[in-house]
Amino acid sequence: MIKFCLKHLAAPVACIGLLASTLSAPLAQAADLKIGLAAEPTAMDPHYHLFTPNISLANQIYEPLVMKNPDFSMHPGLAESYRAINPTTWEFKLRKNVKFHDGTAFDANDVLFTFCRVPTVQNSPSPFTLYTKAIKEMEAPDPYTVIIKTTEPYPLLPNELATIGIISDSLIDGEKVHFSDAGCKITHKWPATEEFNSGKAAIGTGPFKFGQFTKGDRIVLKRNDAYWGKKPAWDQVIMRPITNPGSRVAALLSGDVDFIERPTTQDIPRIKADPRFKIEGAVSTRTVFLVMDQSSDKAPPGVKTADGKNPFKDVRVRKALSMAIDRRAIVDRIMGGFAKPAQQLMSKEFFGTDTSLPVLATDVAQARKLLAEAGYPDGFEMTLATPNDRYINDSQVAQAVAQMFTKIGIKTGVDAMTASTFLSRRAKHEFGIYLFGWGAQTGEMSSPLRGLVATVNKTKGWGSSNYGKFSDATIDSTLDKAMETVDDNKRRALMAEVSKRSMELMAVIPLHYEVTPWAMKASLNYKARADEFTKAEDVTPK
Repeated sequence: MIKFCLKHLAAPVACIGLLASTLSAPLAQAADLKIGLAAEPTAMDPHYHLFTPNISLANQIYEPLVMKNPDFSMHPGLAESYRAINPTTWEFKLRKNVKFHDGTAFDANDVLFTFCRVPTVQNSPSPFTLYTKAIKEMEAPDPYTVIIKTTEPYPLLPNELATIGIISDSLIDGEKVHFSDAGCKITHKWPATEEFNSGKAAIGTGPFKFGQFTKGDRIVLKRNDAYWGKKPAWDQVIMRPITNPGSRVAALLSGDVDFIERPTTQDIPRIKADPRFKIEGAVSTRTVFLVMDQSSDKAPPGVKTADGKNPFKDVRVRKALSMAIDRRAIVDRIMGGFAKPAQQLMSKEFFGTDTSLPVLATDVAQARKLLAEAGYPDGFEMTLATPNDRYINDSQVAQAVAQMFTKIGIKTGVDAMTASTFLSRRAKHEFGIYLFGWGAQTGEMSSPLRGLVATVNKTKGWGSSNYGKFSDATIDSTLDKAMETVDDNKRRALMAEVSKRSMELMAVIPLHYEVTPWAMKASLNYKARADEFTKAEDVTPK
């Protein structure tokens, strides 16, 4: 029996393990599972895009060292145990007798190769370096031990490693890798994203193998019968991107698919009333918010002011926009109760939030007053960009917000588009203000604070999705201190302090927290996840 020490994200402990008796289980009756996806992954490359659909898919093919349970507690992955040797040094003991899908053996060199490869990924819309930049040194004293050193104490390291899928060094013919935080040197070429999309490089250790990736049509996964853990119930999983929510529900009701993500809130009562189907749901780490371009003194794209200046540079304007929004009305009337009105960038039940903050207030009169004080008594004009197929009722929420802005004198139109188009245009900084969402992959507050609010810093990997270019030195320095604080209570307090200040400055404007639903045939079981992942291996016959 292997020693087992449970690790929870809010209180790290020294080691984790797994009962040897759970490493295998009899297969269920062979069958196919058909899933309707609400958003299409942008690549099969596990390191290309820090985007929930991508990570959810990747985790089924490429496994991390440490894995997350639905409630964000941690369990063993390719590391069967780990411990903190000192505040800046971690030791990971790797699982033995694990094979990649191509039959090659997993060992420490695969881990070093993976972490060396992450910073080399080209054209990443949101890079994984957010979760690897803290690593100063990495070495393998033997084939099944990895030592990771950070410059400063970094208590969240194991949590963050749960986002990094391990790939095979067979992609570089087994070349031995020496890690360097300045950039690793290898004689081979780093595998490109296109090689993962074609399947050539899609070699992991997970419960499923690559079958097919056809953008706009389907993703096919094949069961890995040589998997080291519990075998999935399904011979084959066919994932179809059905981004129109009505079409997705129709596909379930007609039997075209067995399981769907995010049914429309309007259709949930009908699904619940049909004995052939059922709904599972959970409060997620997903926050939907607005980002304002604060990068220039000139009015950003889609914003028209009388003086030609950027209104979002003024905190009074940002606060006025927030006060114009009736979050409770959005939750009740548009989200059908499948959301919670926001106070900050994560719901209060998660680690590092400020539990004293109230729901952000609606005050139209005060909003108009703040606009006048900022020099915009007659308001201005702008276009609010939004995806229309990424989040629950996203374009409807944007339309409602636009109407609320118009009531305070800011004439607002909406530009809604598919998520793929949105991401491409956002990367080119074509939006002055836009609606988007963030799912905290670590299950705690530092994730959105570092990704969305911290000043862009490529060395640290911070601000990876801070397209508004918000910056505040106090936030950065306090967040720095929090990320080096090992004591959980002190770290929690520091992050809460940063969260409070980010709301005082209205760095971004939170709208609501999604309560994520899944709908499925009544013959299936699935435990709803706070991280919003759809993991086919966890869908089981009833």
